Amino acid sequence: DRVVLTGSYDTARLFRSWRPDMRLLGETSGKNALIVTPSADPDLAVRDVVSSAFAHAGQKCSASSLLILVGSAGASERIARQLVDATSSLRVRGPEHLDSQVGPVVVPDDEKALQGLTTLGAGEHWVLTPRNLGGGLWRPGIRAGVVPGSEFHLTEYFAPVLGVMRVETLQEAIDAVNAVDYGLTSGLHTLDADELAVWLDSVEAGNLYVNRGITGAIVRRQPFGGWKRSAIGSTTKAGGPSYLLGLGEVVPAADRNHEDAYEGHHDLAATLDARVSALYDAVRTHLDRRDMTELRRALVADAEAWEAQYGASRDVTGLACERNVLRYRPTPVVVRAAGGTHPADLVRVVAAGVRAGAFVSLSVAEELPAELASALAAADVDVDVEAPGVWSARLADLAASEALGLRVRVLGPREETAVSRWREASRLTGGSPDVALYTGPVTTCPHTELLPFLHEQAVAVTSHRFGTPFNLAEGLL
Repeated sequence: DRVVLTGSYDTARLFRSWRPDMRLLGETSGKNALIVTPSADPDLAVRDVVSSAFAHAGQKCSASSLLILVGSAGASERIARQLVDATSSLRVRGPEHLDSQVGPVVVPDDEKALQGLTTLGAGEHWVLTPRNLGGGLWRPGIRAGVVPGSEFHLTEYFAPVLGVMRVETLQEAIDAVNAVDYGLTSGLHTLDADELAVWLDSVEAGNLYVNRGITGAIVRRQPFGGWKRSAIGSTTKAGGPSYLLGLGEVVPAADRNHEDAYEGHHDLAATLDARVSALYDAVRTHLDRRDMTELRRALVADAEAWEAQYGASRDVTGLACERNVLRYRPTPVVVRAAGGTHPADLVRVVAAGVRAGAFVSLSVAEELPAELASALAAADVDVDVEAPGVWSARLADLAASEALGLRVRVLGPREETAVSRWREASRLTGGSPDVALYTGPVTTCPHTELLPFLHEQAVAVTSHRFGTPFNLAEGLL
């Protein structure tokens, strides 16, 4: 029932063109940058840039094909000289040579890779010209003069070629990183905690690396998976605590008759976010005993899961030399409640989004009761009443617009199957890989209901300099 793909975004699009309703979980492309600020240690920065760009001949989805130098780092003769020297000294040999550092490219005649290795953009020049050594071997190349918005800035080249961009400020560098369609890995070299704080707060990528290389994620230590077009479908991070959830469907237990399980066991005012509590109060008097108890249980479970897992940055490895934190960042979601959606289900899902701190755009087929509409407005939920035809046209337009990383949670009557909702939503989107659909039944499980509203982000920060403890991220993670 699932297809798990590691490949390019174009391959994901091809798969979906064969079957629009394919349940595709994809880890796809990356156009990854490593930012070096003036405060960085230049020796360590160059070492990590060269390793990230040219190990495996640049043929890793996590490889750094873009170096962004900030301010005076862009004028540093030391960085430029060491970068060229380190790259030109790499041993480019076949895999039968055990001392080889750069091996052959996988597809020697790949048109896109060849373009990256041979064709310069306007204003660019070779600092180190790539050279075809035969047998799929290429001496790595470095091009300077890459500017924001250029083809090399925005395009993934699966080849041993690095582009260098110079900007004046860290914010310009972050803007350049975020302008790319992909968001897989991203790196920063800095010794300034304030710079790190700004970068951590705004960079858009699934795996972040500080003062180290940006490839070589380790299972559990740095769960792997990206944002935007670097991740397809309702997948979560490989090697992380939630990955298996994407390989099946969580459904309500057959016996849902647990009316007394949570009755009176929690002070909701003290347990729940005030906006969530208001949503519950807006519908509880209109629910039967079972639905009221199920909703109460779900909201309490969300609050507990948020406190224990999703609302806190967690480092499960506890290494002294490196901080490895898994954290969760809110992401916008469109929720569609078709006609006949049970009010308890609607509130349960929207409340999860509110608890996650995400922007929730709610489309409903029918006017909502005044009390519920008021509670939604107070929770900053954007509500639109849309007839089925209007919603269908809107979803199709959203898919056609190629909105990056769009997530849509589809609700309907309880007697309707999740499979039928999936197929209809897939038909409307034309199988667009840019839209992640969540059509499963509504449950009390906090993980399946909170995760659609959250991006997972793994942050690895080197916590030493040449063996001396140096906790740059103290107080930030």
